[in-house]
Amino acid sequence: MAKIFNKQNVFLLLLIVMVLMGKLIPFEKSYNHYFNLSAFIDWGIAAIFLLYGLKLNLKEVIKDISNWKLHVLIQSGTFILFPLLVMIFYPLVKGTGYYDIWLSIFFLAALPSTVSSSVVMVSIAKGNVTSAIFNASISGLIGIVMTPLLMSFFLTSESGSGDHGEVLKQLLMKVLLPIILGIILNPVFKKWVTKYSNIIAEFDRLIILLIVYESFSTAFIENVFSSVPPAIFLILAFSVVFLFFVVYNILKRISGKMGFSAQDTITVTFCGSKKSLVHGSLFLLVLNIPEDQKVLFLLPVMVYHSFQLFYVSWLASKIAQRAPKIEA
Repeated sequence: MAKIFNKQNVFLLLLIVMVLMGKLIPFEKSYNHYFNLSAFIDWGIAAIFLLYGLKLNLKEVIKDISNWKLHVLIQSGTFILFPLLVMIFYPLVKGTGYYDIWLSIFFLAALPSTVSSSVVMVSIAKGNVTSAIFNASISGLIGIVMTPLLMSFFLTSESGSGDHGEVLKQLLMKVLLPIILGIILNPVFKKWVTKYSNIIAEFDRLIILLIVYESFSTAFIENVFSSVPPAIFLILAFSVVFLFFVVYNILKRISGKMGFSAQDTITVTFCGSKKSLVHGSLFLLVLNIPEDQKVLFLLPVMVYHSFQLFYVSWLASKIAQRAPKIEA
């Protein structure tokens, strides 16, 4: 398990390196004559979701459906509680200069949960791993519909794509079709995917790193950070960390009221409070967020991702040490 966390820490370090490279060696548009980075990323996105379908264990999903109360609570936390908590502040920011900042945090709130880190940390904390696998898998599928739907209420032609037909086409081509193809090919390539799962995980990370590099390159070339001063960054960071603790404690309280076991409570709080950098990076492109706003939308996701990895990994280890007399 220590190796997994070392990999996560290295990945976070590489994210910082990509940001620095975006500043020091930005990817100019003229470089596309030698290597078309945007096209590579587009194909990489489709490949990620194809592999996602290949890895999806439908038998495990079907087997765990009976634990429906736990699943409903986790998905409600991910796609209802998170957005509602952010929407509370909508009347305060509507029509003000803070609207885009609020929208970037709402984008975070609308994202699905993580997959690998949720399962790993639930396992370390000795929670219900089977349910964690189910919810981590199903969250990404629900997110294909819910994330664009939630964002469509607030995206305009200025802050995102107003052509919903184009967004639907992008979702279909880059996300849904590759997943369906992966599920169809699952019986044929399942052993291959299992054998090379570590390499596949590294490919996922590579695409995310390239998305971050491309986004920050554009931001530095176009001087976008002049619109994200240090004070705004601090507001974003404080907001997403505060959001995590509010969601975590609400889910923990509801789990107690519903009489969940300690293991199920761990699964609810860990899976329900996570947000996916993978999906955040991909939906940033699929929703056609303008170039000059991509960094603003990506920052809350990166901050939240970093915080949840460091804090929840520490929390999982602490919980494991107190097992079996544990309350998540």
